[in-house]
Amino acid sequence: MAKIKTKFVCSECGTESAKWLGKCPGCHAWNSMVEEKETVVKTKGVGLSSFHAKEKPQSIIHIESGQEPRIETRMLELNRVLGGGVVPGSLILVGGDPGIGKSTLLLQTSHALAVKGLKVLYISGEESVRQTRLRADRLGALTESLYVLCETNMEQINDAIESVQPDFLVIDSIQTVYDPNVQSAPGSVSQVRECTAHFMRVAKIKGVATVLVGHVTKEGAIAGPRLLEHMVDCVLYFEGERHHTYRILRAVKNRFGSTNEIGIFEMGEDGLREVSNPSELFLSERPLGVSGSTVVASMEGTRPVLVELQALVATTNFPSPRRMSTGIDHNRMALIIAVLEKRNGMFLQTQDAYLNVAGGVKLDEPAVDLAAAVSIASSFRDAPTKPYDVIFGEVGLTGEVRAVSRAEQRVKEAEKLGFKRVIMPEKSLKGWKPPEGIEIIGVSTVSEALKAALG
Repeated sequence: MAKIKTKFVCSECGTESAKWLGKCPGCHAWNSMVEEKETVVKTKGVGLSSFHAKEKPQSIIHIESGQEPRIETRMLELNRVLGGGVVPGSLILVGGDPGIGKSTLLLQTSHALAVKGLKVLYISGEESVRQTRLRADRLGALTESLYVLCETNMEQINDAIESVQPDFLVIDSIQTVYDPNVQSAPGSVSQVRECTAHFMRVAKIKGVATVLVGHVTKEGAIAGPRLLEHMVDCVLYFEGERHHTYRILRAVKNRFGSTNEIGIFEMGEDGLREVSNPSELFLSERPLGVSGSTVVASMEGTRPVLVELQALVATTNFPSPRRMSTGIDHNRMALIIAVLEKRNGMFLQTQDAYLNVAGGVKLDEPAVDLAAAVSIASSFRDAPTKPYDVIFGEVGLTGEVRAVSRAEQRVKEAEKLGFKRVIMPEKSLKGWKPPEGIEIIGVSTVSEALKAALG
């Protein structure tokens, strides 16, 4: 007979324990252990002699190689993030804050694929079919080959998949789907793990490109066990402030493409619109002739993006000054302030320093260091930077400016947007010819960059 066993599972990382613990021993999260029941069925042991593999091992040189076929959508930004399009049989996980636009993005993608003649099955566990139809009316996503179902039972979903035989499947969301054979509540660690494993088998065996929508925790990570991200082929995060109109789609895992690409969208009344030139969007509200404001050329995958950096340095009344950064690593900001103090003689120990990337973009490459240093120095000296300068370069601990990659693409993007000067590492000038009509200033130290930018 089946025996019901009780265990406690961490909702953050999936660590199992026989008793309840206030602090998870795996991820050290507090009050994350939840009780779950599982049914244990005693079966006779199976020896190794009865195990037969369906496929035999073969030499890697005898395996046929080739590019994976891809299904291109009409959304070029989504194709860029996925590495060229949707791969048949792939399992994609999309996460994001509530109300950020995940369902809107996937419904528009489903419509784009259905227009190309593919069968698309959109299964929603959070909205009724009427609610989905209302969103489709607003987005203009009405196509005969787009099928919609409101269901959370795994068995009913299997019947729908067998009936429709879709080429593209959307599950919104994985936390609402449950398997009746698993004795735990929907959204629990066991349910999410088993349902994801089932959809992975469906994707691989039937060759159906499957997209799972995942809820996120208050820290911004996808809810459920960490195993969930290991099982899928691609993990996408849909980011952005709810009060802003633009959204950023970022890949943090991709077995069929790069993880450095981003897609930028703008939310409108008729859905998400692609932003083909994000630099103009991020610089549209930039003030001119203001201290602490600089423009940096950053690389997001293969795309150069020009973003505004803003710094504010103000005298503090407290013994310990504040250091706050948005869009840039806090430790990197502290390193740049230390270099300015030690190598350039700026007394910032009595100053609060705030650094912000305008537009809510997150910059994590070292080429942003020099622009951040110039912004902080500009605000500290109250000396405005020139409005048509672009600055990029990596800053070392001795105050030197190191070379960065793809300098030519950054300069061409600055020239295209009408900038007049580029302050960049001197060692990055080798091997290419700067375009005409833009002045290039090569610097080797932070002091030289401050002299060129602030005079």
